[in-house]
Amino acid sequence: LGGTLAYAGRVEHRAVLGAGNRPPEVADIARAVRLSRRVGVLALAVCAGGRLAVTALSASTEKGTR
Repeated sequence: LGGTLAYAGRVEHRAVLGAGNRPPEVADIARAVRLSRRVGVLALAVCAGGRLAVTALSASTEKGTR
């Protein structure tokens, strides 16, 4: 990611991901996989919690109008 990019005739020079650092190792991939899984689980939890909150609010609103 990064490097020289051209959009709509305009050229940008951006830093290259990992430039100046050591090359990636197996442990880096494993760490990235763990991070990705944690983000996925967190996103699922937020969506499920949001759904439960909306359902609860909707149910309480319906009870109040009957």
